[in-house]
Amino acid sequence: MTGGEGPLPTGKRATCSPPSSRERNQRKRGSRRKIVDRIDNDGDGFVTTEELKTWIKRVQKRYIFDNVAKVWKDYDRDKDDKISWEEYKQATYGYYLGNPAEFHDSSDHHTFKKMLPRDERRFKAADLDGDLTATREEFTAFLHPEEFEHMKEIVVLETLEDIDKNGDGFVDQDEYIADMFSHEENGPEPDWVLSEREQFNEFRDLNKDGKLDKDEIRHWILPQDYDHAQAEARHLVYESDKNKDEKLTKEEILENWNMFVGSQATNYGEDLTKNHDEL
Repeated sequence: MTGGEGPLPTGKRATCSPPSSRERNQRKRGSRRKIVDRIDNDGDGFVTTEELKTWIKRVQKRYIFDNVAKVWKDYDRDKDDKISWEEYKQATYGYYLGNPAEFHDSSDHHTFKKMLPRDERRFKAADLDGDLTATREEFTAFLHPEEFEHMKEIVVLETLEDIDKNGDGFVDQDEYIADMFSHEENGPEPDWVLSEREQFNEFRDLNKDGKLDKDEIRHWILPQDYDHAQAEARHLVYESDKNKDEKLTKEEILENWNMFVGSQATNYGEDLTKNHDEL
């Protein structure tokens, strides 16, 4: 206690009034405005589809970078800033490999038995120099193969293996539907499932042989002419652009904030709820 200060009166506590609801809303709106300013790259007061696409791609890249950084220390056991296949295998499957009897009759045994060689195959595909040790870039390709051109065959192969239940090397229409809808016994299929069957016949099965081969699966899950960030940006602009001038004002974005935060095609929404200074 400094000189000149007396004790607080008995029964009294020093308190700080919490911000009012109005003050909290003003702070939130101010923070949101700063985020919009960052999206508005040229500072002209409008957000275009191109600026929004650039922002979404930036957020996607940062999400991937953060994800790899978050798990890196769990696998880089000798702290040499590289992750060997042996390190990854021991960190992920070590207990299973050391205690196989515990898993012999469990469903986990089948899962581990399937996933271990699959992970090894993916790791080797990401390991461009073939030394069975992953740099950060190689480990990023291992964890996020869909982002790397040289990993796309692995993405296609894993998709095929997941959906092809009869093991014939193709995905037929029933397997395609079963991946997204579980049939109830004697129950009718909902309209959206019937629509998906039409999609399969008209757009997925390109050679019309009743099944999807690897090329058709690639065309389905990794279409070359489809930019996810562009599509998401166009959707957000279309839904928020009240005066239909094909660009968004700050107010148009703020008035439709929940759509931006709820954007599911990217990690965009999560980032909009974080402290804007992190972006």
